[in-house]
Amino acid sequence: MNKECTEGQLTSGIDRTMSTLVLRTITFVRQQLPAWRDDPDRPDEQSENKLNLQLCKFLDSRARNDFPMVRFDHEEYQTGRRSVDLSASPVETMVIGAQMYAIYNPFLVFECKRLPAPSKDRKREYITGGVSKISGGIQRFKLGLHGAGLDPVVMIAYVQEYSLRYWHRKINEWISELAISAVADTCIWNDSELLEMIDECVPKGHATCRSVHMRTDSTMSSDITIHHLWIAMNRRPEK
Repeated sequence: MNKECTEGQLTSGIDRTMSTLVLRTITFVRQQLPAWRDDPDRPDEQSENKLNLQLCKFLDSRARNDFPMVRFDHEEYQTGRRSVDLSASPVETMVIGAQMYAIYNPFLVFECKRLPAPSKDRKREYITGGVSKISGGIQRFKLGLHGAGLDPVVMIAYVQEYSLRYWHRKINEWISELAISAVADTCIWNDSELLEMIDECVPKGHATCRSVHMRTDSTMSSDITIHHLWIAMNRRPEK
């Protein structure tokens, strides 16, 4: 098996009208995930909040030289008092996808989740928090609570147990169950929302998926595209 994987532009399944800068930003983050995980100076953390802060610092530091038109921020406020985990904003005012963005306006947001979730009662939190708690990653995007004025958006998974393929099957299994469930969770789910595996790099332990979801409240469009960037945190770097 080839020890390396192609690290080119993320093109499969991409909407050709997507802003070049948005696409390049998604590709940049995807390429940096293994380097961040394997950074010998990175403290070994397990909690989602600490991993999010680490990743944001790493991305913003790398962007200074390798991707200087973009900056990364931690905890970007969304609707009400809610916040999304990471965001990407321009370093100066520019037009992105026919819309003007100042340094205060993120053009891309990232929601990050651990796989598996830290407790059994939150096991489906990558997708949904259920009826009583709107804590699901995809759920919040579908409800317009995160990324209401944006399309596409990104979800990052810190895979701490099992394989990337395992989680692809499990998450699609959960979405299919929600699509036929009589119990509502504040969202309408459909089998058309299953995640499509775009690529997987086994040697470096990362994968990319794509999904399109119906959303109920948005200033942008009735659908939202999510790019899923998964990094295997349980993989030890080769010596």
